[in-house]
Amino acid sequence: MKGAFSQQIKYTNGNDSWNPDSLGNHRAVLQVSNAGKVAKATIDWRRRDTKPELKAIWVVDARTNKIIKNTNATDVNREQGTVYFEPTSGPGTYYVYYMPYQVEGRSNYPNAQYVKNQPNTQWSGATQNAVPALVKEIQSINAMNSFYPMEVIATAKETQTLISQHPQKDYLVFTEDRINPIKMTDDLPQRWIAKGLTNSFSGTASKGENYAFQLGIYAAKKDLNDVRVSFSSLKNKAGNSIPSSVLSCLNTDGTNWDGSKLHKVVDVPKLKVQALWILANLPATAAAGTYSGTATVTTKGTASNTIKINLTVSNTLAKEGGINEPWKQTRLTWLNSTLAQKNEVIAPYIPLVVTDKTIALLGRKVTVNKDGLPAQIQTFFTPEMTGISSTPKNILTEPIHFHVIKSNNKDLVWKNEGVVFTETKPGIVKWATKNISDSLDMDINASLESDGFMSYTVRFLAKNDIKLNDIRLHMPIQPAAAKYLMGLGQKGGTRPDSLNWKWEVATKNQDGAWIGDVNAGIQYSLRDQHYIRPLNTNFYLQKPLLLPTSWGNEGKGGIQIFKKGAAVLADNYSGEHFMKKGDTLYYNFTLLITPFHPINTDFQWSNRFYHKYNKLDTIKATGATLINIHHATPINPVINYPFIAHKEMKSYIDEAHSKGLKVKIYNTVRELSNSAYETFPLRSLGHEIYSTGKGGGYSWLQEHVGTDYIAAWYVPEIKDAAIVNSGMSRWHNYYVEGMNWLVKHVGIDGIYLDDVAFDRTTMKRIKTVLTQNGHPGIIDLHSANQYNKSDGFNNSANLYMEHFPYLNRLWFGEYFDYEKSGPDFFMTEVSGIPFGLMGEMLQDGGNAWRGMIYGMTNRMPWSDGADPRPIWKEWDKFGMQGSKMIGYWVENNPVKTGNPEVLATIYKKEKSTLVALASWAKEDVKIKLNIDWKALGIDPAKATITAPDIKNFQPAQVFNANDDITVAPRKGWMIVIKEN
Repeated sequence: MKGAFSQQIKYTNGNDSWNPDSLGNHRAVLQVSNAGKVAKATIDWRRRDTKPELKAIWVVDARTNKIIKNTNATDVNREQGTVYFEPTSGPGTYYVYYMPYQVEGRSNYPNAQYVKNQPNTQWSGATQNAVPALVKEIQSINAMNSFYPMEVIATAKETQTLISQHPQKDYLVFTEDRINPIKMTDDLPQRWIAKGLTNSFSGTASKGENYAFQLGIYAAKKDLNDVRVSFSSLKNKAGNSIPSSVLSCLNTDGTNWDGSKLHKVVDVPKLKVQALWILANLPATAAAGTYSGTATVTTKGTASNTIKINLTVSNTLAKEGGINEPWKQTRLTWLNSTLAQKNEVIAPYIPLVVTDKTIALLGRKVTVNKDGLPAQIQTFFTPEMTGISSTPKNILTEPIHFHVIKSNNKDLVWKNEGVVFTETKPGIVKWATKNISDSLDMDINASLESDGFMSYTVRFLAKNDIKLNDIRLHMPIQPAAAKYLMGLGQKGGTRPDSLNWKWEVATKNQDGAWIGDVNAGIQYSLRDQHYIRPLNTNFYLQKPLLLPTSWGNEGKGGIQIFKKGAAVLADNYSGEHFMKKGDTLYYNFTLLITPFHPINTDFQWSNRFYHKYNKLDTIKATGATLINIHHATPINPVINYPFIAHKEMKSYIDEAHSKGLKVKIYNTVRELSNSAYETFPLRSLGHEIYSTGKGGGYSWLQEHVGTDYIAAWYVPEIKDAAIVNSGMSRWHNYYVEGMNWLVKHVGIDGIYLDDVAFDRTTMKRIKTVLTQNGHPGIIDLHSANQYNKSDGFNNSANLYMEHFPYLNRLWFGEYFDYEKSGPDFFMTEVSGIPFGLMGEMLQDGGNAWRGMIYGMTNRMPWSDGADPRPIWKEWDKFGMQGSKMIGYWVENNPVKTGNPEVLATIYKKEKSTLVALASWAKEDVKIKLNIDWKALGIDPAKATITAPDIKNFQPAQVFNANDDITVAPRKGWMIVIKEN
């Protein structure tokens, strides 16, 4: 059958010569040679879209570029359609646009609506006398939108003929080169009909290349279950061999994001096409020559298919597996990477030290109780958060513990077999404990990592049938370590006296809280044993939290936080359970001990961000030192795939380094550009990489991805359309490898994260590769306000706290109200200070006066009218580098205002101090500075108190020590106290 169906229509590139948002992305080019009142063309367009008869067909006169009113289309189907039209300019060229659409919705979240067909009943052209219009070619608006060759469908007759030629086969296996990714799942491409069923594949590769090819499985007669591929070794005539171990099927086997082995079941419904991507990571030592072997496809209940492989290995050695040519799918092997999976200590953290049952880590200690739960958690950070002291601050009033309450309202009594440390490494310590009672066993497996993350797997196993009134986890917290609360439906701020919360996972991305003070706190999260990270940033409702079987207990569970005796008790209850003998319940949870490290104030003063692509001399002149390159820029054009313009990016970064500037790039995981070379290989993995969804969005997505996806961010200027990722997947392995490549080959100094859709394991891997070989590896995180319906009413800081140990700066505050929010909100949700971080303000430039008491400005040049340069200038004039920040929250702060609504933070140096004042009062107030001169180390007799002139911030003024200082509402001062 090979060659029986030669290509009759030429497919060409329109080179963006028309407006697709009004005419569509596809047209047939017709040539009318003879004069006549009616012209006729039958177009064999072989369309992959369904129900094409419902879409409008417009004919345009090429000479006038006007739509012809007198047109009609008949016999329109997916294979072909006949168009009649009035050739308004006589003989010449005419265009038939057959998928016109109109764009609706937000510019960055558009939805293409295809114009409906409306037959022209007003025109009755005599079709029997129509002159022929020759179809010269089919054009797509550009190469990106072309359907050729893999989306040009075979006709039903062609498909059926092929099937009938192989009556013994339940399914057909086609081979395909890596350059032509399989894109359709409902149709065979015409290309395969023309090629025929060959049962062999031939290709050419370099030594050491990450080679890939495809097997296309077509379930011709029945559903296929558990499709698998096995391989023989490959041998050449000289007796050389390439072992079968270098070949694998990406769709069925690999390595997951957490380093575990992945085995996937691939089922193919009847009449569907499934692409299987075969990876052949060839040895660099392979001798040149042609190697032959086999790939055998098996399914349950059907005969196997054997495909002969002929692979010619050239004398050329591929550099790094050929990853410099990603369009050849050489980076697909990155999906199975284990790079940076070792749980090593990352600076500034220090190796864990275990002494008896106490584990010491940077600025903190955890003592494990005999039941395996924390007996005490301590922090050693100074109140200022600028260092570590020898004086501990206890977080717990008594050990964290479970209450397992029987039906008679009495607690189960446990016997403990003792704590056994099962792994002791510098980066992680693990332990296990078995707790025994007459009715239940409670097995605890736990770990603590060097950054302060603790993970608990708690398994209750019923020894006999038992009814329980409740299983509760009590966390008794010291009031001094429970000043603030964030989470469980509460915006960050002062902890309420009581809180009563219930699970509502369908609409609430809430499973725990952070409770703490500036220098001591704990975040906890209650999790199911099959916990899957939900989607976030606008997409939570489409993939929400999984209600924990144990904690949620069909809605019976909840959390109460209240004062009880000397403690603030977090009472995590789950309600009645009936367990049969042998039943198991998992009460898993995680803990984060905050802060993570002291604040690095000098980093804040010396690294000033410029958040825009611009000329480097222009940026340097502002005083900024670190550039964030967003996507949709010349050197980083598409979202979350910074490999398209990597040469231009490297050139820009090299020049920036020569001028003393650093450059970070936008690159995160949440959505992925449709420009990714791997788009369709990733789609072949089902919903491993891309989330399920209702489809729609920009026209390219509807026309090429089809259905079952979530349309994400779109950039109209470059028509970059993204698809939402599914959550934790092998794409995170690719992401880590990609970052590694960008550090080594492009020289990036870090990344800018626009919200985060990956877990802390991936964050640690990213930090590891970004900081390799002395690279700075700077990471800053932006988040819009997550406290809304689409995001599941979570707090940005609470949502991303597991990533905080590896961040260098926060940029929280999009959609935050800096004017109406109180200082406790600034502290917990914006500043980063209780976690060892510092931040910047975002929405409308923030509030400059309030920002200063947390060491924050806004970011250049993001907000009009909120230029931080005058403040930066004053920082330099005062000499902020090397100063000690003592916040208003520090009890012995040497400068106080005497007014709880006007707060003071100082930046202390030898013989000089900068005082930042900010007001939350509703009207003008007068305050006096209460100064502890001895603590400042300044002789008051020699001191001057001045407010320097700072543009758009304050006028110059001189004060005496006893003067009243007028502070306007929502404003403040920067005052320098200096000994002359």
